[in-house]
Amino acid sequence: MNIIILGSGSVGASVAENLALESNDITMVDLDSDTLHLLQDRLDIRTVVGHASHPKILAQAGAESADMLLAVTDSDEVNIVACQIAATLFNTPNKIARVRAPEYLERTELFQHDSALVDMLISPEQVVTDYIVKLIERPGSLQVLDFADGKVQLVTVRAYYGGPLVGHELETVREHMPEVDMRFVAIFRKGRPILPKKETIIEVDDEVHFITASEHIIQVMSELRRLDRPYKRIMIAGGGHIGNSLARAIENEHEVKIIDHNTTRAQQLSEELESTIVLLGDAADKDLLLEENIEDIDVFIAVTSDDEANILSSMLAKRLGAHKVMTLINRPAYANLVESDVIDIAISPQQVTISSLLARVRQGDVVVAHSLRRGAAEAIEAIAHENSKVVGHPIEKLKLPRGASIGAVVRGDNVLIAHHDTVIMPDDHVILFLIDKSRIHDVEKLFQSSKSFSLF
Repeated sequence: MNIIILGSGSVGASVAENLALESNDITMVDLDSDTLHLLQDRLDIRTVVGHASHPKILAQAGAESADMLLAVTDSDEVNIVACQIAATLFNTPNKIARVRAPEYLERTELFQHDSALVDMLISPEQVVTDYIVKLIERPGSLQVLDFADGKVQLVTVRAYYGGPLVGHELETVREHMPEVDMRFVAIFRKGRPILPKKETIIEVDDEVHFITASEHIIQVMSELRRLDRPYKRIMIAGGGHIGNSLARAIENEHEVKIIDHNTTRAQQLSEELESTIVLLGDAADKDLLLEENIEDIDVFIAVTSDDEANILSSMLAKRLGAHKVMTLINRPAYANLVESDVIDIAISPQQVTISSLLARVRQGDVVVAHSLRRGAAEAIEAIAHENSKVVGHPIEKLKLPRGASIGAVVRGDNVLIAHHDTVIMPDDHVILFLIDKSRIHDVEKLFQSSKSFSLF
């Protein structure tokens, strides 16, 4: 695809890196020529220096021939106007705008009517909030992904010593849970992928990805680790966009405390939030954490805009007795370094945001796509149409690329966990997992309409 990205900040740069690796033609626009020069050298992309919403600059970037415009500058207004100009002057078919202000997001009618010139809104802060909420709802999970409107979930957990299935072959799961249909789609052991087979033995510290109907998630998790008690007491470090929206989302169901060092922001939070306790102070202040009984906190969640502050406050909270810590980390190198026994879950806002964009980029009828393992793997939900290559054949006969597996098929309201003899029918929603994302185009071809093809 020919894609224009407006804004070279952390979101724009991360999206450019992911999409450039898939042989898309990327043009990036920004006022910062130094940043553009560095990105151009590293990613082999085209760059244009200028104001992102000016018609002349958009024309120079190739808006007339672009397949997609992704406006992710720091200004909501620039992003919205750029999409409007791309639609009006250049007929750019797909226009996506990053919008952060609640005043815009709460008035969805602005962008949902037929004449709207923005095709899709993304709010990285809201996407990250929703992601964290799912982790809170599934205690002990490392990642929770929804498919088929939540009927199916793909969950990642770390296998712990003492789990009933740990040390045993995967096929024994049928003996433990004969009434539950589920599928292991991938295992990562010491960072290396393993495609699960019935004789594969689960080891301690394996990162296990499984898929099943949403109502069976807890039962499957209990086979791999001792279940965490439901989270009740939650402390949030940082009262910015994410901290504020997260507190709003969970304060009715949990006991929430939020810490912020900015007096004005703390005052505003105390007025806007209903039951959340707002604390003015430094989240890395040992005395403050002890005074607020950090040892009784089920989850400490650091979501400031400063990676170092998030990491340090999380490490301190864990050392002082917090049961779990989740840490927002923008730099991928930091995330890989610190996700360990100290920091339980490192959250990459870029990777979470990219997942919300991937379905727009994918060829074939892909309705959901999630980036996994810092972008190395991917899970997608694709619709099988009558004349696509997958329809009418059992899964064992499909030429899936190496490292790809079908986890589930959703047919209407019915969830069918994939087995070798499962036959894919027209209009099925097929959920696939790819260990190697570089093979995504081979999967896309399977779901593209074709009049004639050779399957075998």
